Amino acid sequence: MTAKFQNVRLSIVQTNTSLFSNQSPSSKLLQMKTELLSGLTVALALVPEAVAFAFVAGVHPLVGLYAAFLVGLITAVFGGRPGMISGATGALAVVMVSLVAQHGVEYLFATVVLMGILQILAGIFRLGKFIRMVPHPVMLGFVNGLAIVIFLAQLGQFKIADTNGEMVWLQGASLYWMLALIALTMAIIWGTSKVTKAIPAPLVGILVVSLLVIWFGLDARTVGDMASISGGLPSFHIPSVPFTLETLWIILPYSVILAAIGLIESLLTLNLVSELTDTKGGASRECLAQGAANTVTGFFGGMGGCAMIGQSMINVTSGGRHRLSGISAALFLLVFILFGAPLIERIPLAALVGVMFMVVIATFAWSSFRIINKIPKSDAFVLVLVSAVTVISDLAIAVVVGVIVSALVYAWEGAKKIHARVEINEQGSKVYHIDGPLFFGSVTSFQDLFDPKNDPDDVIVDFGNSRVVDHSGLQVIDSLAEKYSAAGKQLHLRHLSQDCLDLLHKARNMVEISVLEDPKYGVAADYEK
Repeated sequence: MTAKFQNVRLSIVQTNTSLFSNQSPSSKLLQMKTELLSGLTVALALVPEAVAFAFVAGVHPLVGLYAAFLVGLITAVFGGRPGMISGATGALAVVMVSLVAQHGVEYLFATVVLMGILQILAGIFRLGKFIRMVPHPVMLGFVNGLAIVIFLAQLGQFKIADTNGEMVWLQGASLYWMLALIALTMAIIWGTSKVTKAIPAPLVGILVVSLLVIWFGLDARTVGDMASISGGLPSFHIPSVPFTLETLWIILPYSVILAAIGLIESLLTLNLVSELTDTKGGASRECLAQGAANTVTGFFGGMGGCAMIGQSMINVTSGGRHRLSGISAALFLLVFILFGAPLIERIPLAALVGVMFMVVIATFAWSSFRIINKIPKSDAFVLVLVSAVTVISDLAIAVVVGVIVSALVYAWEGAKKIHARVEINEQGSKVYHIDGPLFFGSVTSFQDLFDPKNDPDDVIVDFGNSRVVDHSGLQVIDSLAEKYSAAGKQLHLRHLSQDCLDLLHKARNMVEISVLEDPKYGVAADYEK
């Protein structure tokens, strides 16, 4: 089994690392062009996002741009999901803001380094596999909530500073031009996607609207109105913090939270992109790549990051499927910082907002409206709950809440499934044929099945269709045996599975059974080979 797993894993890695191995030369060139153009489109969309998230975290815009470049490049090369885009995100920025406000940006860099180390450890211990425990309603809630978050984040572009420096909503002609350009961008993207796949539709929308604004001199806010993106290469820099335990206790809580949020968002985005492209991704490999990216970023003056569902959706819908698209996006972003700032700063924000609105439409699981009355009410509740918590709080809390609620619902439903079929055998013994799992949630229902006072002197509990799952199940068996022993009656356990017998054996010092017919397990256990 191990060798088979290793072969499968090796084949997946080989498939991911080879760019276009099974394509003809002409198809390779066409795909490479698509990958490069898709990377360019993603890079253009990354600029305002990185700058905006840097403002949220309270750091210089270049700190966000460097994070988008470094995290995007390293995860594109080494990550477990070719085609997925990573960079500075709002989910991390909202956690960083209090750290920066209280201790300064150098503590942020140290926190990002420790965050990366924790993520590397998660990859080494293969903790990424636990993402499979996330139920589908939680995934739908995550997707819908994140789509709403992306939409709400774009509303900030509809505000402008007044004479007092306060942010106010656009009004009059400025608002109408903004809405018109957004609508035009969305229309161009929609129309282009229907006509051709040779050029990414979002790139066409950005270029056409930008040229119109520049040609006609329209009064539209541009990327340069947010901040200058011009800068040099990121340089190596050890965070200027005291290397003491006090510093560790300051940054550790933030590092743990950031590492958890980053991995949850990255792994859920990985699963989403895998479903869209009908391919597989490596969760543990992605954990390692995210950790390495954040560790490096912390030493080069970046704010850290994780997978970005919006930019990943842009990349996928633009035709990006391989590592080249993510690598080119990061490199294009670096070119913008080093050489292309004057041009990029002239791009109207309305064009980029239009692109992100199309991402919102593509990301939101509209099918959830159709199925919400057809799925169990508990699943519908989890879907809505996760969406709401994602918007109100953050992604990590939303997913944890969704998983906990789903687990509780499952436990409650499982607790109601245990029942017994009762009969009297030829020897006059009363036989309880148990159906359903015996665990902490079902112990009360299990106890209610029996009547020690009125049962005959010999009672058999048959677990042929049941399973003792945990210590609560062992304890209730002990309690049941004591009741029958106190009533002067004999209790037998029959058809316990081998793992249940092993549990009883391991728990023999914790569970004292009153009916001691089998010294090995501490209970009267009759089972057939």
